[in-house]
Order: sequence, then structure tokens, then C-alpha cells
Amino acid sequence: MAEKTEDETETGTAAATAVEADAQTAERPEEAVAGPEDTAAEEHAEPAGAPSGTGQGAAAVVSAALGLVSLTGGWPGTVAAARETLVGQLRTAADASVATQIKEVYGDAWNTTALWGGLFALVALITGVVVLVRPAFGAPGRTAQAPWTRSVAWAGVTLGVIGLLLAVLTYTGVLLGLPAAA
Repeated sequence: MAEKTEDETETGTAAATAVEADAQTAERPEEAVAGPEDTAAEEHAEPAGAPSGTGQGAAAVVSAALGLVSLTGGWPGTVAAARETLVGQLRTAADASVATQIKEVYGDAWNTTALWGGLFALVALITGVVVLVRPAFGAPGRTAQAPWTRSVAWAGVTLGVIGLLLAVLTYTGVLLGLPAAA
């Protein structure tokens, strides 16, 4: 056999090492060398199996939306109120007193609207509270939520409390009660 010079030996060894490294990388691509952008993504990535918080964020948005609906009214409340108005018109005799007509035609519809607003407010309140207390019942090492999730959940809780208060005051007649018949 011919002897190899020092350059040939180093080059041959370097080439053989490179071929072996490529073969190992092909067998295990997850251990490939990470570039600068891969390293930055890994620093901010959550561990495998960790929840992303997307569900909590969505629930917080739903809570705030339901709180807003409780204040502005929603389709189910409008339909239920219209139905109560129709039922009141059908039940009320033509010779009924004005007070009876007001109560049957408008009062029941008013109360139905307040009940639906209160229902939306209660669901908003419960959903927001669940989002806020959820980290206490999660994985032991993961208790932090995204700041926007907590803020939106608090908005849902606040709107829910306001909506529930307005619904109770409206239903009981303390706020915007029915007019008295003269």
C-alpha cells in the first residue's frame, strides 16, 4: 500500500467524519444543527404537552362578549319579549283595565327581556371567573396566563356583574319600571 501524505490523511479523515455526520443527521433529523432563527423559536416555545392557553383566551373573549350582550340585548331576548307581547295581547280581553293591559302586553315582555339579559350576564360572569381561577387548578409548574387573557376575563366579569345588577333592577321595577295606569 502506498503511504498517504499528511494532507491526504487529514483530508480523508475530515471527509470521512463529514460523511458519518451526514449519515447520523439523516437517521436522526431532530438532532440537526439549529440555525439562529431555530434557536430563537426554541427559547419561546412551550414544552411538549404544555397547554398553549388558547382555550383560556377564547373563553375570556366569550365572557366579555356575553357581558356586552347582557347590556345591549340579544336576539333570544328580543324574540322572547316579542313572543310575550303577542301572548299578552291574546290573553287580554278587550274590556280589560288599562293596568291589566299594560302588565300583560308590556310588563311580561319587559321582564322576559330582563331575564334574558340576566342569563347572559350570569354566563359571562361564570365564564370569566372560571378563566381567572383556572391556573390554580392547572399543571403545577404552569400558573401564569397571558396578560391580555386576564384583562379580557376581568372585563367579562365586570360586564357580567353590571349586566346582572341591571337585569335584577329592571326585573324588580326599581330601574325603569312600568308606568302606572291613571
